[in-house]
Amino acid sequence: MRYKPGQKQETKRKMTVAASQTFREFGYAGVGVDGLAKAAGVTSGAFYTHFGSKEAAFAAALDLGLDEVIEAVPQFQRDHGTRWIQAFADYYLGKAHREDLGGGCAMTALTPEVIRSASPLHESYEEKMTQIAALMARGLAEDAAADRVNRAWAVLAVLIGGLSLARAMSSATVIDAISKTVIDAALVAAGPAVSVAF
Repeated sequence: MRYKPGQKQETKRKMTVAASQTFREFGYAGVGVDGLAKAAGVTSGAFYTHFGSKEAAFAAALDLGLDEVIEAVPQFQRDHGTRWIQAFADYYLGKAHREDLGGGCAMTALTPEVIRSASPLHESYEEKMTQIAALMARGLAEDAAADRVNRAWAVLAVLIGGLSLARAMSSATVIDAISKTVIDAALVAAGPAVSVAF
């Protein structure tokens, strides 16, 4: 198949988006190459042409998902000023995000998959997550930079773990109670927030 200029990159981007959503919804073991290709609207042969393997598609899907967070944190900081951490936590544990597995955050959905993966993926995951923590730390007040980063890690751990716990429950009452508690805990872990200059 011959591609027009830029068409190959756009096709791979669309396939990566579809793979990222599919891995988030079904997990790494829950979908095969045929399912990934179908979700992207391409043949399995085209999938292999672009990625070479399921593992490579997962790595690309993970990068895309974490890049979404890297873009989202500054957006929350721009849009909400000193209330950005409240807005971020409310969104993260909000009903719409809790129920959207495929379109939800890759940090929660794909972290368990990274744990079971080979070490090169751990390294790229750590790099992206460290970038996310640093972006969050810019919007936290007081303390030395290292202390702000530590608080950012605490916020991430509370939100990621809390969303996983809430998603695993069946009772709406329990889910809502967990979500409220996790939001409160994230705010305590963050401490005061500040407006970020862009």
